Amino acid sequence: MSNPAIEKYGWTSVPRKVETLLKQSQASGPAPSLSISSIPLPYSTLSKAVYEYAQKELPIETFNHSLRVFYYGSAILSYAFPSWSTPSFNETYFLACLLHDIGTTDKNIHATLLSFEFYGGFLALDLLKLLNAPREQAENVAEAIIRHQDLGDEGTITRVGALIQLATIFDNMGGQPQLVSKDTIESVTKAYPRKKWSSCFAATIRRENGLKPWAHTTALGERAFPEGVESNELMAPYDNSE
Repeated sequence: MSNPAIEKYGWTSVPRKVETLLKQSQASGPAPSLSISSIPLPYSTLSKAVYEYAQKELPIETFNHSLRVFYYGSAILSYAFPSWSTPSFNETYFLACLLHDIGTTDKNIHATLLSFEFYGGFLALDLLKLLNAPREQAENVAEAIIRHQDLGDEGTITRVGALIQLATIFDNMGGQPQLVSKDTIESVTKAYPRKKWSSCFAATIRRENGLKPWAHTTALGERAFPEGVESNELMAPYDNSE
């Protein structure tokens, strides 16, 4: 008997290679213009508690990035993969977005020798267990956080993990720009300004790589990745938004 939690919480496997994944897209025509008012935040007791935790623990630049990742991912979901969307999937994705960079805070990056994604996944798992999240949901949030920079061409990843990869690379490097309309970007950045996120995140990458030369982030290119973040042309017009 199959485990119903696999479908419910977004564990279903999809191709890790973005080009192969996008061949499964259900998109038709150009990406629609969306406002954030058309994308409701999950408002369960669990979601509210994690939102408040993230708002307290994350610097405003990282918190805003986390919410942008949620909105961009939600826009991609409705445009390209609407069949994935369920209330439980959407909430699991929201929790992963809020916590995906928790390992980059000053406190947490110095608290461990682990790469920030791995430590962040463990922190998220502990927090969600403490908040009595369903085990399968908590574990998929942790998996998505651990693998959100696990880019590559071979193998598979969960639907939640694939979506957060698409949305983080979109916000950080302008990847796959056809998936989100300019109007949607403007709505999201107006509500959650970038506050020079490109230089902020590039500095975070370099800081972790300096502290931990073995960090998983180096797999993306010790020089190429932060330079790619800094040269995000898609988001350049919005990067100084306050």
